[in-house]
Amino acid sequence: MSETSSPGSDSQFDPAHHRVFLVVVDDSDEMRIALRFAALRAKNSGGRVALFRDIEPADFHHWAGIGELMEDEAREAAEKRLNELASEVVEISNQIPALYVRSGPIVRELMALIDEEPEISILVLAASTGKEGPGPLVSYLAGKGANTIRIPVTIVPGNLSHEQIDALT
Repeated sequence: MSETSSPGSDSQFDPAHHRVFLVVVDDSDEMRIALRFAALRAKNSGGRVALFRDIEPADFHHWAGIGELMEDEAREAAEKRLNELASEVVEISNQIPALYVRSGPIVRELMALIDEEPEISILVLAASTGKEGPGPLVSYLAGKGANTIRIPVTIVPGNLSHEQIDALT
């Protein structure tokens, strides 16, 4: 398990006085809905955004060097993706987000991050619009995980337009 974090360079940031909206970054379309919602909520409430990307460990035990190379490439791709999205967050909220990259099963790593970072105060997820259901994290946190998480979870419908998100925030 490894982690990269970058809380931003704003020396006036005091976590005790700011809400931090955590967004789980994946490759889904609805993640962009959660990102916009969180960035606008942060802007309108004097809060900040944190972006979390999980890397599933490479299951390549036959040749350790290849597995390590695959994990390094996945980490680089995750960091690149987070930096791209961080630009969007800055554009919307005028705040530099915290960035977290962790490696391991996503539910375990997400719950550990929330427990380890007391400034994270709200988890923002968007529900999938697909036939498979709202998505594995939303399903877990609305079910078994509801009593294990220490912060509120905001689930944003994944089919909202920019205008609808703007009106809600």
